[in-house]
Amino acid sequence: MTHRKEPIIEIGQEPRKNVAIGFWRSVFRDGIPAHEAVLRLMPAGKAIYLLPVALFFFSLFFGRYMMDPVETFRILIIGSANACFGGASSLLSTVSGHPVLLPSFEQTWGASEQVVVFRIRLPRLIAAMLIGGGLAIAGASFQGLFRNPLVSPDILGVSAGAGFGAAVGILLSGNPWVIQVSAFFFGILAVAVTYGIGRAVGKGSTLVLVLGGIIVGSLFSAFISLTKYVADPYDTLPAIVFWLMGSLSTVSNADVIAVAPPILLCALCLYLVRWRINLLAVGEEEARALGVDTKRMTVVLIIASTVITASAVCISGIIGWVGLVVPHIGRMLVGPDFRKLIPVSAVIGASFILIVDDIARTLTAAEIPLGILTSLIGAPFFAYLLTRKKVGWIS
Repeated sequence: MTHRKEPIIEIGQEPRKNVAIGFWRSVFRDGIPAHEAVLRLMPAGKAIYLLPVALFFFSLFFGRYMMDPVETFRILIIGSANACFGGASSLLSTVSGHPVLLPSFEQTWGASEQVVVFRIRLPRLIAAMLIGGGLAIAGASFQGLFRNPLVSPDILGVSAGAGFGAAVGILLSGNPWVIQVSAFFFGILAVAVTYGIGRAVGKGSTLVLVLGGIIVGSLFSAFISLTKYVADPYDTLPAIVFWLMGSLSTVSNADVIAVAPPILLCALCLYLVRWRINLLAVGEEEARALGVDTKRMTVVLIIASTVITASAVCISGIIGWVGLVVPHIGRMLVGPDFRKLIPVSAVIGASFILIVDDIARTLTAAEIPLGILTSLIGAPFFAYLLTRKKVGWIS
């Protein structure tokens, strides 16, 4: 009786059998270390999707207040379980009309560790991943729509509009919710005005949209300067300037809950139509010849990308270069195919903001605004891209 020989799976080779079965066979039958089995069964190109997960857990215990990794995981798991049991108890008590107590785990850590994990770092890190991934997806989509590698998510004036809205909110109220709602509203309004100019002048031409975005962005930038001019120089003006430089220092759980649904839903929308962006990147006439409704697709891409950008900016301030540089890094890794570029850009963008935020909150005693660091990193890297003369953005 002959035994069929198991095929050898090299590192980076696409497995032909069930990954889970192959992993357990490699570990328990062949005695291969778990980390080596993962490398054998997972293609090297897909390993990048694990990067933001690893950075997320690293950033959870890394910072000016260092925490033990094991203790951090214990707080995260047990604290989350207790919160779920507490919420379920409240719900059951409300439904049944009498107190319902569910079991809970013993808390062996102090209140300060609980606050650091659940009220400071966890919402901040989730927001960093949402903002970085969202801006990167929006930038890649706009670059495909306008067929221009120099396009960023704020090309239609959304960032300038959101900045003016935030400045007005800080000037008139100072309430965080008022600032965020005002920033989101004026960001959407700026793009609506830009699109109206494009429809009225150029019948929706992408070139006219870009020119309209420049006009609207400059107009709202002037409004921002006017707002700073009339603001109190000792109180309101510093708050406006700090907000415009971008930061995650004030992000809370409520902020994450508010912006996560629009960012995730619009990102999912862009992911589902990513193959159509390939056709738009070639040209509108070619896309129409292949059955794509270019006008409708243009509206979908503009709305989804604008909502993502406005949602991100309203809680973090203006963070530049992410939507411009990250898609280029993605093209260097997976090429110009938007079916691969969109998800890879999201992964790289989330990882990039996580790294920059770690630097911002640990490099100096006072926290550095994210916009400064992204510019210091993004500008030299983009200069490096300009030296790659032989590499086209769609080739």
